[in-house]
Amino acid sequence: MSTDTPGIDPLRALRAPRDPACDVFLTGPVFLDIIFTGLDSAPVRGTESWARGMGSSPGGVANMATALARLGLHTSLAAAFGDDHYGEYCWDALEQGEGIDLSMSHTVPGWHSPVTVSMAYEGERTMISHGHEAPPPTGTSSGAGVPAGTPVQAAPAPAFPHCPPRARAAIASLTPGRGEPWVATAARNGALIFADVGWDETGRWDLDALPDLAHCEAFLPNAEEAMRYTRTDCPRAAAHALAERVPLAVVTLGAEGAYAVDGRTGAAAAVPAIEVEALDPTGAGDVFVAGFVTGTLADWPLADRLAFAGLTAALSVQEFGGSLSAPGWAEIAAWWQLIRTCAGQEPAALERYAFLDDLLPTTARAWPLRRAVPTIGFRQ
Repeated sequence: MSTDTPGIDPLRALRAPRDPACDVFLTGPVFLDIIFTGLDSAPVRGTESWARGMGSSPGGVANMATALARLGLHTSLAAAFGDDHYGEYCWDALEQGEGIDLSMSHTVPGWHSPVTVSMAYEGERTMISHGHEAPPPTGTSSGAGVPAGTPVQAAPAPAFPHCPPRARAAIASLTPGRGEPWVATAARNGALIFADVGWDETGRWDLDALPDLAHCEAFLPNAEEAMRYTRTDCPRAAAHALAERVPLAVVTLGAEGAYAVDGRTGAAAAVPAIEVEALDPTGAGDVFVAGFVTGTLADWPLADRLAFAGLTAALSVQEFGGSLSAPGWAEIAAWWQLIRTCAGQEPAALERYAFLDDLLPTTARAWPLRRAVPTIGFRQ
């Protein structure tokens, strides 16, 4: 777990007695991630490669959940966990290590945890994953008594989760041609829905094939996805086109930063990326979304939300692993203290992050910070 700066609650000024206990709800598969870093090149067939670094951590939707929790948001996760040691490790790391509410999660007897091995080199990553879809928590097939590793053919059952908790926000991953009933329920209960989307394997790139987009407060595709969905050849034009469909359209531009349009007011904001030496990009997109959700719930100006999201993503790629690399307020405070003392900083660039002064303590521990030991097996 990232050592946090105590007492920082980005929503403190907005909290009221009748507010929901949950700030952000999300659901999805949890993987055990095993990450190898320090590879000089891609593995070559028939040879053995040695990595200079390795880490293990909960992955999949756990990347996003961890990023949100480390930014001080009360986070609830509904997920299936295997009843193997990997599942026990992931559950403990999320609940005890990160303080994530797992009351809507469940352990599936006889089902093994999905696993992803990620290899980071040359600023990119290659991943190999294995797993079987978890049976639903209700229905005729529960997975009980099935040997670990055996694919389970579950009987049809209502979508999981059936009743998401009342929350300020919820995060969904949109899939072409499929809607998730819980998204509409969460929106009706007052949650702001933030959504990303994956590559459209059908090749249709049809916004009308994303039924849950109608419930979204914000849609956050990358530049290529945004342009394909809007039939435009410019990410900024794509953002404006998407803002006709959702209140907030945010297009991530990789090394170029991000661009956002408020569909309600027509206001737009662009923030360049922070130049860093990237060790592992795993989970950077999840961290960006978590930062943007935090700023939105805290009611910051649009440009501040983009800047904060980009900063958290930039800090994350300097460490390996998805959830391992998600920064907390301690990392953010240390970075801000360091950057203001470095010679040659552009005043305009520093001004872009001046809003951090109202959030962070006046003193912070020195940068870089030591991370927790990222492996399975050591006992505290």
